[in-house]
Amino acid sequence: MTEPARPSRTASFDRGHTDDLMTFLAASPTPYHAVATAAERLEKAGFRQVAETDAWDAATSAGSAAGSGGRYVLRGGAIVAWYVPEGAAPHTPFRIVGAHTDSPNLRVKPLPDTGAHGWRQVAVEIYGGPLLNSWLDRDLGIAGRLTLRDGSTRLVNVDRPLLRVPQLAIHLDRSVTADGLKLDKQRHMQPVWGLGRDVRDGDLIAFLEETAGIPAGEVTGWDLMTHSVEPPAYLGRDRELLAGPRMDNLLSVHAGTAALAAVASSSSQPASIPVLAAFDHEENGSQSDTGADGPLLGTVLERSVFARGGSYEDRARAFAGTVCLSSDTGHAVHPNYAERHDPTHHPRVNGGPILKVNVNNRYATDGSGRAEFTAACEAADVPFQSFVSSNSMPCGTTIGPITAARHGIKTVDIGVAILSMHSVRELCGADDPFLLANALTAFLER
Repeated sequence: MTEPARPSRTASFDRGHTDDLMTFLAASPTPYHAVATAAERLEKAGFRQVAETDAWDAATSAGSAAGSGGRYVLRGGAIVAWYVPEGAAPHTPFRIVGAHTDSPNLRVKPLPDTGAHGWRQVAVEIYGGPLLNSWLDRDLGIAGRLTLRDGSTRLVNVDRPLLRVPQLAIHLDRSVTADGLKLDKQRHMQPVWGLGRDVRDGDLIAFLEETAGIPAGEVTGWDLMTHSVEPPAYLGRDRELLAGPRMDNLLSVHAGTAALAAVASSSSQPASIPVLAAFDHEENGSQSDTGADGPLLGTVLERSVFARGGSYEDRARAFAGTVCLSSDTGHAVHPNYAERHDPTHHPRVNGGPILKVNVNNRYATDGSGRAEFTAACEAADVPFQSFVSSNSMPCGTTIGPITAARHGIKTVDIGVAILSMHSVRELCGADDPFLLANALTAFLER
């Protein structure tokens, strides 16, 4: 089977989707903001939140009539949203778009106030596997979730230059040109945010309380992280490229949200139940109550089956017919490091989404999964490319194999090819987000 031809560079693409992606990225500096932004967009498409602590019935979990909208569950930095078409039986299978909301970054430690030699600093811990050099000499903001004494939470986002990890001047490290930059994660990555001889405990949290309009002393817990305040932007002579933060993997979260909203708003009724599942903590293994290796997705799907009067047999039948597209970014061929890629698989930006394959199951795609994705791309008139790692390079992984193994559902790994993965600022083709969203929409409609 040959892959569809890549689109002509003279083809006209809807940049409105990519413009909207830029807005989504800027509004989502943390997983908590990302799921809140996605939920806001789904609300506009008629979706309503359901609480995990409430009892679910058919009306609560699915809507009582056609056009009444879908439902979604929020838990921390994760969201699961679904739409039950009119007349769907309890054993109706699901079609799932899976993604993750987290990105590698610098996260605030429990005792954040530190400093030395007249500098005030914020103590941070390295989350995931960031390209540390890309965080140097960047203007950084701080954002995340604050937990109050009464157990409620508030989002906070200081989206202005607040912190900076200053690089050592070359005059004080003459070996850097010959030997390369060497960074100690503990000693060299602590950002500065002011001046002062004395470190004052509670200074950062007091500042954030004031910023968020919270009474002093009310914040007793926090999940905070840094982000580059430089906004996303088109790049290149013809603006063919998009540079921005957290494309791994908010690009997929945005596309999945748009696809689910489009299907739920359509006058036609899909034969399966479309689902968006965006998890946290993929960058450090997915093992959390909001990660793909946790029970969140399975619990939500099961409760949907049972709320519609289904039995365990209906649940088993539904899961057996379910397909998941695990959408995450992959590696475009790098013009300066082409030898690091497989010699016959060179995904190019603006060439359409990639189908990710690894025979050792680092990706979950098999031949039948390829056929599923091919059918979706053909229905959407979207070209796609294949990605496989060079045999001499270790292969990364995604939520795909975890989802397949944990829930026993067919899973296919796909995504968009980018450069500078895990940098504070990544690079993709400006057309690819639109192409991915179209393919995901066709998949959910099938």
